[in-house]
Amino acid sequence: MAKIVHSETVYSGKVFTVRVDHVQLDTGKVIKLDIVQHNGAIIIVPLDREGNIWFVEQYRYAAAEPLLELPAGTLEDQEDPLSSAQRELREEIGMAAAKFTHLGEFYLAPGYSTEYSYIYLAEDLSPAPLPCDEDEMITVVKAPVEEVFQWVKAKKIRDSKTLAALLLAQPYLMTYP
Repeated sequence: MAKIVHSETVYSGKVFTVRVDHVQLDTGKVIKLDIVQHNGAIIIVPLDREGNIWFVEQYRYAAAEPLLELPAGTLEDQEDPLSSAQRELREEIGMAAAKFTHLGEFYLAPGYSTEYSYIYLAEDLSPAPLPCDEDEMITVVKAPVEEVFQWVKAKKIRDSKTLAALLLAQPYLMTYP
């Protein structure tokens, strides 16, 4: 097991911190690793009574294009993942859900990031909007489950967290028309 010899924060921003860790391996060799420290995230698969999945489309600067994504967000410091999912659903698509089902969890990129994501299926949606974050310019898009999986095959959805969440939700979603 590797042991941290020294750790230095080299950048601290709004969403993440970057640190350089000097790590001693089992062999005794010391290496430097760049680590993105992140509070974690939630991804929500909103499913309405008609069998539609709700998405957000927004321009992503790093990708230099708009992307179709499931509603998602960063956990506030020490925030409970379910509470975060409930808040983000209202902020991003203006809906609340009567039922949340925890579908799974995963690391985004464990080779360099501590970001850990929690995925929820949100059902029985009803209007309950909260203001969006000021930097979000979101268009809400909804589509039937069957069409969504056609979008996946056609590579219309290219956001990794959305693809992972849809895979985890697929057994639940296949019961809808």
